Formats: sequence, C-alpha cells, structure tokens
Amino acid sequence: MTNLVLAATDLGKRIGTIDRAWLATAIIFALVVVLAPDQAPVSARFTVEALIGIAPYLLFAIAIAAYAKATGGDGLIARAFQGRMSVMIVMAAVFGGLSPFCSCGVIPLIAALLSMGVPVPAVMAFWLASPLMDPSKFILATGTLGFDFAVALTMAAVGLGLMGGFATRLVMAQGAFANPLRDDVGNGGCGGGVVRTEKPVMWAMWREPARRQAFTKEGIQTTLFLLKWLTLAFLLESLMIAFIPADAIAEFLGAGSTWAIPLAAITGVPAYLNGFAALPLIQGLLEMGVMPGAGMAFLVAGAVTSIPAAIAVFALVRAPLFAWYIVLSLGGALAAGLLFQLYAG
Repeated sequence: MTNLVLAATDLGKRIGTIDRAWLATAIIFALVVVLAPDQAPVSARFTVEALIGIAPYLLFAIAIAAYAKATGGDGLIARAFQGRMSVMIVMAAVFGGLSPFCSCGVIPLIAALLSMGVPVPAVMAFWLASPLMDPSKFILATGTLGFDFAVALTMAAVGLGLMGGFATRLVMAQGAFANPLRDDVGNGGCGGGVVRTEKPVMWAMWREPARRQAFTKEGIQTTLFLLKWLTLAFLLESLMIAFIPADAIAEFLGAGSTWAIPLAAITGVPAYLNGFAALPLIQGLLEMGVMPGAGMAFLVAGAVTSIPAAIAVFALVRAPLFAWYIVLSLGGALAAGLLFQLYAG
C-alpha cells in the first residue's frame, strides 16, 4: 500500500512538471486518434502546415524581440512611445488595419511591445485592428464579397482599433491593467520594468558574447513559448473545420432574424477558420440568405477572437486584460455588423 501511494505521488509530481499546453495537445490528439482515427492524420498535417505557413511572421517578430532585448534598445523603444498617447492610439489603429499580421501572428509582436513598456492602449489599438485587414485580404475580399464590403471591413478594422485604444485608456485611468503580462512571459510580466532599468545600448550586439547569449536565450524562450500554444491552437482549429458545418451556421443567421447579427458575432468565435478561408465562407452564407451585417459581424468577431487566437492571447496576458479584450472584440463586432446592415439595407 505504501509503495502504491509513493508511486502515485511520484506520478503526480511528474505530471505537475509537464507543460500544460503540451499536455492538453497530447490529450486532445490522443482522443482524436481513439474517437476519430481518420481525422488524426488530417489534423496533424493541418497543424504542421499551419505552423510552417505562419513561421515567417513568427521568426521576424521573434528576431525583433530578441534583438531589442540583446541590444538594450527595448528601453529606448518604450521611452519613444511615452507622452503621446492619443497620437499613438490613432497611428496604431491605422497601421494595424494595414499590417500583414493574422490574429496569431501578431501575438509575438504584442508580447514584445508590452514587455518593452509600450502603453497598453496603443498596443490594444494595434492588437484589435491588425487581424482584420491587410493588403492581400483586401484584394481577396473585393473579389469575393465586393469592393463595398472590403472597404467597410477596412473601416471596421481601424474603427475597432480606435474604439479599443481609447476605451482602454479610459479604463486604465481608473488603475486597471497596470501589470498586463503573465509571469512567465517576457520580462516577468511587468511591462514597465525595462523602462525603469537603465542600461547601455549597443546596436552591434554580436560583438559582445553576453549580448549574443542574451539574443539566443530570448529567441529560444519566445520560440518555445509560441510553439506550444500555437500547436494547440491550430490543432483545435483543424477540429473546428472538420466538425462544424457551414450550413449549420447559415441556419442561425438567416435574413430577417432579429438576433442574426448578435448571433453572428458570437458564432464567429468558435466557427471562424482563418482570415482567407472565412471570406469564401461568408460569400456562400450571403448567397444562402445571411444578412450582410451578420456576415460583417462574423468576420470581425472571428478574426479577433477566434479560439486559436484567444488561446494565444490567454497564454500571454492576465485574466482581466483578456476579459477586456473579449468584451471589446465582441462589442466592436456587434457595432460593425449593425452599421454595415444599415448601410447595406
């Protein structure tokens, strides 16, 4: 009996040392193998291909964060954003609406900005606007949904960024979100720490062994952190694509439904695929009679708060800021849908 207790205790300790994200991924994939064996290789291939597809954006953002850390330039970047909050929010929203980052690809850049001490309102403006639109998506949206829809989606991206940035500024004036990052992210989660710590800047960081080591360490830590959460996120996305039929979505969002737009905003969270796959889906739904405003609400809510993106955000920031991010996203999606429906008639 004693040996059994000791063995159970040892097993508990071993499980406790396993990373939660990898453990969740392993359990979910094991369940897929048992319950839907034909889906297992499909999900595995989807996850690997998604990681490879997003790798250029991730590597670029990781390199920026690691370089800023190694050179000491992160403090300079953070201080450059101080004292011009309104301008920062506007510029972040506009740039976010034009940047080529998806909802998951923007995560490492957001982590770097927050850990550098960049004010949360400006980061939030960029964070909300960025996944909604980029030049290639605008072209595809024009081809599938029409020029008016593409322009409206672009305006929704910038508008959501502006609303989120200024609303976050008002909330932070009451003392909220002083410590946005989780403890195991960036520099311990204290966004202002890098600003308060004076250190010399050396742009040619490769000349000093200690700075090269800092670059390598930061790059490895950030890569491993993102890899575990994005693997879980893309695995879940593959299951959503496989088991959530599009016609089931259309049934809830038909024209004339009083709740079509709110339901579209809520449905967009679990049912959204990705920025490019969602556009043909919405085209098909509109042809099936879904209200234009519902299609807009679905796209806005899905792009910002899809389950893969939400998992990545939850892994990055503390619960209060995560909840606020969800509120802003759904509120912005609802507003965008209602306004576009008024325009479309």
